[in-house]
Amino acid sequence: MKHSVTLIIPTLNRSQFLKRALISVFNQTFVPEEIIVVDNGSNDKTYQMIGDSFKNIRYIYFEDKGVSKARNEGLKNANNELICFLDSDDEWKPKKIEKQLFLFDKNANCKFLHTNEVWYRNGYHLNQLNKHKKQGGYIFENCLRMCCISPSSTMIHRSIFDNHGIFDENLYVCEDYDMWLRISSKEKIYFLNEPLVIKHGGHSDQLSKQHWGMDRFRVYSIEKNIKQNKFSKEQKFIAIRYLLEKIQILINGAKRRNNREVFNKYSKKFDFWSDLKRDNL
Repeated sequence: MKHSVTLIIPTLNRSQFLKRALISVFNQTFVPEEIIVVDNGSNDKTYQMIGDSFKNIRYIYFEDKGVSKARNEGLKNANNELICFLDSDDEWKPKKIEKQLFLFDKNANCKFLHTNEVWYRNGYHLNQLNKHKKQGGYIFENCLRMCCISPSSTMIHRSIFDNHGIFDENLYVCEDYDMWLRISSKEKIYFLNEPLVIKHGGHSDQLSKQHWGMDRFRVYSIEKNIKQNKFSKEQKFIAIRYLLEKIQILINGAKRRNNREVFNKYSKKFDFWSDLKRDNL
């Protein structure tokens, strides 16, 4: 295997989860040459846990600036051509890196590869619904619908970031949704249909539980990318269709909560994008 790998793990006050994640990394049949933990302002002795339990980890600390900033700090400090991410509450199965490297070696065109995953919530196994099934290929429309790629499952050639940019630091959540939109609009996504990642959910500090109306951030992302001409004309038309669906969800939620400010804001957006769609961009 001729490739070199950097792993980036963002974390914030998850020392016990992080320890589990790191154990799964060091149990790999191929351990990444470079492991970077980006601590986003922990006060739970994360640094001490790492020093007591592990060696050869680069540790970067800064005050809380969000997960996008943490991922980007990792990218800026990464020295290798292949980049993997691991959320600190997830873990890998032992052959995750080995099997992805095998596919990278086998296919010179592969620049972005993700795997299937197993889900647990509060310790109980969850079956994925059909809408959550992972896929490969040109999956731009799937990426519009929802975030259909887990950062913990990816292996990405760094040229992808050179060509499509880094994570949007204005996004404290859905930063992966935004990143995958930009990439999938231009790149073929390769998929290894084997569950090599274990995702753990349900705990109180999940970012998705700390922000209301996750579609707000997806609306921001789609609007931004359309305005920045990241999509082809055909992709813009598809994107506006999903944009209007997400705006309508926010309008309906504002109605139920009698939130006039949110209702007015997204009603104006709905009218703007409806008019643009009707005029065929």
